[in-house]
Amino acid sequence: MQFFRESMTELIIQTSTNLPPDVRQAMRQALEIESPSTQSGQALGIIGQNIDMASDDEGPICQDTGYPTFEIKTPIGANQIEMAKQIREAIAGATKRGKLRPNSVDSITGKNSGNNLGIGTPAIHFEQWEEPDIEVRLILKGGGCENKNIQYSVPCVLDHLGRADRDLEGVKKCILHAVWQAQGQGCAPGAIGVCIGGDRASSYHFAKLQLFRTLDDTNPDPTLAKLEKECIEEADKLGIGTMGFGGKASLIGCKITAANRLPASFFVSVAYDCWAFRRLGVMIDAQTGAIKKWLYRDPSRPVERIMAAGTGFKLTGREIRLEPSLSEEKVRALKVGDVVLINGPMFTGRDALHHYLLHHDAPCDLKGAILYHCGPVMLNENGKWRTNAAGPTTSIREEPYEADIIKRFGLRAVMGKGGMGKKTLAALQEFGAVYLHAIGGAAQFYARCLPKVEGVDLLEELGVPEALWHFVARDFPAIVTMDSHGNSLHEDVLKATGDELEKVGARG
Repeated sequence: MQFFRESMTELIIQTSTNLPPDVRQAMRQALEIESPSTQSGQALGIIGQNIDMASDDEGPICQDTGYPTFEIKTPIGANQIEMAKQIREAIAGATKRGKLRPNSVDSITGKNSGNNLGIGTPAIHFEQWEEPDIEVRLILKGGGCENKNIQYSVPCVLDHLGRADRDLEGVKKCILHAVWQAQGQGCAPGAIGVCIGGDRASSYHFAKLQLFRTLDDTNPDPTLAKLEKECIEEADKLGIGTMGFGGKASLIGCKITAANRLPASFFVSVAYDCWAFRRLGVMIDAQTGAIKKWLYRDPSRPVERIMAAGTGFKLTGREIRLEPSLSEEKVRALKVGDVVLINGPMFTGRDALHHYLLHHDAPCDLKGAILYHCGPVMLNENGKWRTNAAGPTTSIREEPYEADIIKRFGLRAVMGKGGMGKKTLAALQEFGAVYLHAIGGAAQFYARCLPKVEGVDLLEELGVPEALWHFVARDFPAIVTMDSHGNSLHEDVLKATGDELEKVGARG
């Protein structure tokens, strides 16, 4: 199969950069029902532009290019050992070309392999079938949405919903609770795969497999088809909206299966995926390894653009310009809901950097700075760094550290997605800082807002995603969602959607 590695490389690149038509259609529908003047509408405008940019330039849709999971069906006699070897070579090659971010980290040492290879990564699952060709399906599921996966053991008691029993009404409560708890941290509007039953491990696996279905298909089981439809309708009524800003579109897909279980166990497992729903597949000639057919998409048809010419995120003239280094007076004048445009120096810092800064001095002056929760995809071209993808990561992971970092180093703004908790909110109020919300997944849009790389610290120690990158921002848009006066959009939306969830519980 002399062409197999090249076929896998093309599958990886297209999955990372080109959303399938069913996902594009679902996002187009979300744009149609959301008012462009709302925060969710503005976020969808950026998302739509980002999807088109990624396809145009073959750049990663989201900087978190996810955990590659391959589901492969092979005819009897296929050399699965050689196939797995060539898939790993294709993964390493795509990473070197900047189509994937280095995401494989040793769980003991914390060291990034740099090529997306390691124990368990990528995940490759083989299955034999009686067809003559090889079917390869790939899903790239990022860490933010992966962290919002959830498993319920029913009967159980759920916030705002009360008791969930071992029946379909109890299953529905679990599903709606799963959507509610994801909020903006899972980059809503999202899609979910659900498994009713199984054991703890198989239930999660079957739930993830449901994400390989197209969003516009119909479940062959009429009972589950009805449940899928009801869950989408009721999830949208919760008012979570894009990125958890509040709005009408919270879920673009719900796919449910059932598996037999032990009498003592009743699991409901939910695999949550973000709007950047990257999933494609190919049929491979078993003799040559060449692609015979694409699944989910027809490459002979032009890619249908999300945004019409001249549409998308528009400046209104009411945006507030932020030019670091920021003063306390400037920051305390900001309030929740303000849209800002950042021009000037900006730094990135994620999990490893926050932990580092608790025990070491900063390698550069962070007083008055903006710290962006981002693990960018970077390319080194002839000794010069270029930003290839740079959307935000989920900020709540930094909640144990952020208040101390703000106090110690004099930060005036931290920026990411999904919001932060009470400890950080208190620090913003005490020290005069704000939380800025960028649009999750919009990696190509924001890469263009970071045209200059001034340097990098701790690259060898922490690796590309976790290093402290020095950027110069140009018209980088974000929304103030937590201000220095104790206000939090995230707490407001969480309460409002929780109230809506209670109405579902009352009906049940």
